[in-house]
Amino acid sequence: MPKKNTDKILLKGQIAVRVCRREGAGTCEMAGAGTQAAPGAKTSYVDTLPPALTAGPARALDYFVELQNRNGRSAGLSNGAVVLAGAVPGPVAELRSTVRKDGVELHWAVDSSGADVRLERKLISPVKRERPSERGVLAPEPEAIQQNLLVEGGAQAGGALDKTARVDETYEYRAQHVVRVTVDQEALELDGEWSAPARVAVLDVFPPAPPRGLVAVATAPSPGAQGAEARPSIDLSWEPDTEADLAGYIVYRREEGLEWQRISGLEPVMGPAFHDAKVEPGHTYVYAVSAVDQKGHESGKSAEAKETATSEQP
Repeated sequence: MPKKNTDKILLKGQIAVRVCRREGAGTCEMAGAGTQAAPGAKTSYVDTLPPALTAGPARALDYFVELQNRNGRSAGLSNGAVVLAGAVPGPVAELRSTVRKDGVELHWAVDSSGADVRLERKLISPVKRERPSERGVLAPEPEAIQQNLLVEGGAQAGGALDKTARVDETYEYRAQHVVRVTVDQEALELDGEWSAPARVAVLDVFPPAPPRGLVAVATAPSPGAQGAEARPSIDLSWEPDTEADLAGYIVYRREEGLEWQRISGLEPVMGPAFHDAKVEPGHTYVYAVSAVDQKGHESGKSAEAKETATSEQP
């Protein structure tokens, strides 16, 4: 509320306040009964819309405030404040969640309204607060308690994937339909009710992907070699796994018609290579490699690679 009139004289006593609304190019209609407010006061007004303005498509509705002195004189309407009139979209139904290796997949009932869907994610598990001195250089920032994500066309999509959910955290998701209209380059919204919450614990129960590109190459002993160096060997190599929680690899070997045997020892192999020195000349071996993460989850075996150990010296 102003403190002075147009002649810069301090106002005294209550001032009559008139709030009106205008749809399109129509007249500014009174929004309920008038009220009064003191000079300099922060003032609010709640308008209950008539049925005609809570139905139909989303459209702009302008509000104005007009102040009148004791003689009913006014300096004119205030600037317009724009909101959306129209039917509020219905609630999102059947919200549910599924944990995937690459995030939390959210599903809801498909709606033909064409509305967007806003997802609200709330962190339920305790926030892990660390002192700056305890955090590593590459450690992630502490997670916000609440985050929102807008899925454009989400009503018809019926789902979305939250790739930012962190492992070992528990979240609660809610969803609402949102109708958005741009008025004078400003995006306005009509928001539906929030859905019932869906809670999910993001647990890492997924193994790494199987290694790819396994190659086996036989190496004959060097001329004049003695002892262990006089035996043939087979070298394996494969494409490195890029998953962040990789602990290493396990190497398997078998001969035709026999069962797989783990030949890489109790601890995972750290790099994408292995030297097999325990082979017999003339024997053909089949190899496969798996990846294992830091929680002990092991992938399936890679595609096989076959090689024959040779005793022929170059």
